Amino acid sequence: MAHLVDVHVGKRIRQRRWLIGMTQQKLADMVGIKFQQIQKYETGANRVSASRLWDIGEAMGVPVAFFFEGLKEDASQEAPTGNVPTDMLSDKEAMELVRTYYAIPEAQRRRLFELARVLTDVA
Repeated sequence: MAHLVDVHVGKRIRQRRWLIGMTQQKLADMVGIKFQQIQKYETGANRVSASRLWDIGEAMGVPVAFFFEGLKEDASQEAPTGNVPTDMLSDKEAMELVRTYYAIPEAQRRRLFELARVLTDVA
């Protein structure tokens, strides 16, 4: 059975990779391993060594600490509030929405954000 920390780190690798639009093959090439190993890391089936996690962070432009963010929240298994799922960033639709949102120019993005807030208040 995979350790909670290994599963969490794997999820964070997958989330970051997906958010920046990087394939498993591209990440594997950048860190010098096979893409199957990335798959195993992302599912928590294999543990990521400290040096490999460093390389993965460098390849994806984040510090090692990024992969541990939210770990306490995962461990507590708190119930979701409202309609927000506990692990929102593992939802591909939500990740696509975030990626698309950040592709919009900043001025338009701000207006879209304000519209979303107004629609939320109305609902």
